[in-house]
Amino acid sequence: MPTNLDFTQKFASDIVAGLDCYDRVMFKGHLPFGSDSHLNAYVDGVLQMRRKDFIPFVQQQSQVLVDHARQAAADAGAPYHHYEYRCHKEAIVRRILQERPRDDGLIAVLCCKETCRTVKLAHGPGRPWLYYAKRPQRVLYYYFLDPQFGLLHVRVQTWFPYTIQVYVNGHEWLARQMLAAKIGFVQHDNAFTQLDAPERAQQLADRFARLPWVKQLSTWAQTVNPLLGAWLGEHDYYWVIDQAEYSTDLLFKNRAALAALYPRLVEHALLYFSAKDILTFLGRRLHPHFDGEVLTLCHKERIPGTRIKHRMKNNWLKMYDKFGQVLRIETVINQPREFRVRRRRLRQGRDQLVWCPMNKGVANFYHYHQVAHAANHRYLDALAVVNAPSATHQQLDRISEPAPFHGRRRRGLNFLCGAEQKLFRAVLQGDHYLNGFRNRDVAQALYGCVSKGGAARRRRTLHVSRLLQLLRAHGLIAKIAHSHRYRVTDKGMTLMSAAVYARYKVMPKELDDVA
Repeated sequence: MPTNLDFTQKFASDIVAGLDCYDRVMFKGHLPFGSDSHLNAYVDGVLQMRRKDFIPFVQQQSQVLVDHARQAAADAGAPYHHYEYRCHKEAIVRRILQERPRDDGLIAVLCCKETCRTVKLAHGPGRPWLYYAKRPQRVLYYYFLDPQFGLLHVRVQTWFPYTIQVYVNGHEWLARQMLAAKIGFVQHDNAFTQLDAPERAQQLADRFARLPWVKQLSTWAQTVNPLLGAWLGEHDYYWVIDQAEYSTDLLFKNRAALAALYPRLVEHALLYFSAKDILTFLGRRLHPHFDGEVLTLCHKERIPGTRIKHRMKNNWLKMYDKFGQVLRIETVINQPREFRVRRRRLRQGRDQLVWCPMNKGVANFYHYHQVAHAANHRYLDALAVVNAPSATHQQLDRISEPAPFHGRRRRGLNFLCGAEQKLFRAVLQGDHYLNGFRNRDVAQALYGCVSKGGAARRRRTLHVSRLLQLLRAHGLIAKIAHSHRYRVTDKGMTLMSAAVYARYKVMPKELDDVA
């Protein structure tokens, strides 16, 4: 594919800097009591406790965790608040920081009533049976200002199995790394609106996934859970990535440049990107056995502007602007097993690299980085065709006239004709920007799936070949050398996009009334 489809190169005159960085990351720690049978065996064999006594026991341990939180807050001179109702915790913490500014340490501890997974007792054959179920309980939120990670929180359940959740922000971490490296920047919320050394900042950001996460997360767990090392013995948490947001930020020179471009990007994403395109951006293929849905949502009520969200099951690909100056493309991974990565496995007695579903363990953090980075940049490359020069009347007049092609005369194009519009949309599909398209890709878009072989398939292939020759005669597409693929030219993108835009956006009502 030609290099002019690279988004950052095409808009280099308007873009000051680019940065790929993790945004919000949620870790979750689980103690090794996964199943009901394991729990009952632990109570019987290790604790040597009657099962009916385990519930009162964990009630006492719940109070131990709450008392520990109260004491930690008192020692740090931080407030401890208890809420029986739903509250906006981040707003509370921001208000506390405004009233009592500080640079590091514990900011506050919030105790909230929430419904979480814990244990209950039921009648069993011959003796009671402990099983996992959800019930209301107290949950503790520790909010810290960490010297390395900035504002973060650690959430711990006060009832067995004491699951812990840790929230960190990659932009907060990067800001402190740049301060230590004496790199100038301007930060607003979780975005940088100025970077004095973008290349050096990117090098620092790339280190985030390779940090010693297990050691760091275990340190925070020891801080909030005094039961570790007590009756829980040598058990430690197994850490997984519960949610990861990876963003690609493009900083524009001024708000006017982004304001002129962004509506076109939104419109292009809504008009052209199909479910197949979204799967392609996320490294997937549209397969008959795909069990899920792919949706595109447009949130126009968002402040300050519109946000596009493409959903593949419970994973997201988003585009929005930050402060009117930063264009952000963001991949959010909640279900990592929907992606496949290469890992070493024993196959037929040999250690070799094979494609496997991506796991949630912290050891797979670098795989998250690779998958999300590739998705963001595929999406940007597909958007690089936007904002091409407007089609002129002279260009439209020439396209409507016959054109020579390999010694033969090809008819002119009727840009608003339904058949021509269907052909334009078939070749303008988003995944074609990455690898080009073939005869059968266009045929499937025009006619749907047809059984392999037979006269009908041959007639379809020949008809599509004539249509592709027609587009080539007018310079709208070009053949990719040494392949059976085609690509849309700059001229084709300008004219065909203008035609589709005019038919479906500018005057659809007028055309429908005439029809």
